[in-house]
Amino acid sequence: MTSEQQRVVVIGAGLAGLRLAARLGAGTGADTGRRVTVLGEERHAPYNRVLLAEVLAGRYAPGVTALPDPGPALRRGVRAVRVDRADRTVHCDDGSAERYDALVLATGSNAVLPPLRGLFEPRGRELPDGVHAFRTMDDCLALSAAVAVRSGVRAVVIGGGLLGVSAARALAERGAQVVLAQQGERLMERQLDADASALLHAHLTALGIEIHTRCRVRGLRTTRGPAGGRRVDGVEFADGYRLDAEVVVLACGVRPRTGLALAAGLDVRTGIVVDDRLRTSDPLVHAIGDCAEHAGRVYGLAGPALDQADALARQLGGATAPGYTGTRALTRLTLTTPAASTTTSGTATSGTATATSGTATLDLAVFGETTALPGDDVVSLADATRRTYRKVVVRGDRLVGGVLLGELSTVGALARSWQDAETLTDLSHLLTDDGGS
Repeated sequence: MTSEQQRVVVIGAGLAGLRLAARLGAGTGADTGRRVTVLGEERHAPYNRVLLAEVLAGRYAPGVTALPDPGPALRRGVRAVRVDRADRTVHCDDGSAERYDALVLATGSNAVLPPLRGLFEPRGRELPDGVHAFRTMDDCLALSAAVAVRSGVRAVVIGGGLLGVSAARALAERGAQVVLAQQGERLMERQLDADASALLHAHLTALGIEIHTRCRVRGLRTTRGPAGGRRVDGVEFADGYRLDAEVVVLACGVRPRTGLALAAGLDVRTGIVVDDRLRTSDPLVHAIGDCAEHAGRVYGLAGPALDQADALARQLGGATAPGYTGTRALTRLTLTTPAASTTTSGTATSGTATATSGTATLDLAVFGETTALPGDDVVSLADATRRTYRKVVVRGDRLVGGVLLGELSTVGALARSWQDAETLTDLSHLLTDDGGS
């Protein structure tokens, strides 16, 4: 390495970290004037977390989810344990150290483990057998093994958001008897309004998934095996209702991984605070992806993570470019039910979504502000026969958000109008099937 080379260390080998490494020339063999090192905590080859539901459903082999290999730039199975900002050094759990000129935190997020009775023993942090988060490839493979034992395994999914809905339909496709427990009033309440959520509820119920809303899981029932280990055998709701369970999935959301940043003395709120140049409170340290908080917002979606990686690559590459000003991202869910079957499959990511029941198609796309403010105009169209629902929120002459379910040829046109903040001239045209995609 010549003294002129810039040393860039990226902590995290997910979508954001590897996109940045690729944009900086890692794995190309080209002389870019910089040395990029990516520290990946997992021993698996890097994978697209968005596709884990497809792996759990059995539609994809794990290898299909692989991300582009950055070559020797990636150090697999190495965890960063401390950042010494004064010495500009990252210390790792294997005793090694990486010096940096620019450090990028792409540490992602962790699954939230709710405070349930029986989840942990006193002074213990081991989950009972049969209890799984749904965040990593290891989580996915363990869940797959648990439901592959036999058909009809009783599975309870705790959490009715995007992740919980994706996990529930994947388990149903694997032949499990699935119960989906949601504490809120409706499924995907952060993304969907009441009418859209009701359609999703009906669709999942038709797939054989038992759904409980407005219910709070209070604790887990466990039994001890001959070797002394604990295994889950049921869940208890706050109202005293009990459900038998052989498998419990904790899909209660995610939390940015900020431990390294906090220990290093960086500014952290919900996520690691960054400016428009994606710099933390230390200008030599940057943050992107699920762990980053920009302009008071943590996105937790694939689209913004990739946008941030691209923007930071331009900054680190010395290009004169505008800073990152945010991402107008859609929420995406893809569910597919084969014809003449009661199973379903799909993907959770950001964008538009498709769900199919038999030969009927149910598309779902959510973007922007779906709750109207005083003075906003709301336009909605519903067709119970075709199971379609379309609602958009208009502020002045701009489209500011929408919820769309059904076979929607207009999703692309609406999304472009929203993303580009276009002046609306003919909203009815955009909402009808001839609006274009």
